[in-house]
Amino acid sequence: MMITLFQVALGGALGASARYLTNTAVMRWIGPGFPYGTVLVNIVGSFLMGVLVVSLAHKGGMRYAPLLMTGLLGGFTTFSAFSLDAFTLWERGQEALAGAYVFGSVIVSIAALIAGILTMRGILA
Repeated sequence: MMITLFQVALGGALGASARYLTNTAVMRWIGPGFPYGTVLVNIVGSFLMGVLVVSLAHKGGMRYAPLLMTGLLGGFTTFSAFSLDAFTLWERGQEALAGAYVFGSVIVSIAALIAGILTMRGILA
């Protein structure tokens, strides 16, 4: 149990650090005003979750799931930040932008998860 907890903690620290660095880089590149970094990490994280769930199951590597899926990707993806960003846009009176943000993030992230699963199934078939 303690080893698993350590894996989750280590992965979470790495994932949260990667999220921070990604958000910082995207904000410097594109600028503030819309949470592009949050959208990016949600899409990339969802794709990687699809890749990992198939890869780890296919290769018998589920022992790495606490580190990689719960920790790393759990720390990297940002649905709590997503919720705050959506509410902030709404509260600013940018209802249409908030709606587009919510729709795009959710639908594209699910599509990315499916793409990750189908990609790995194609590679590992």
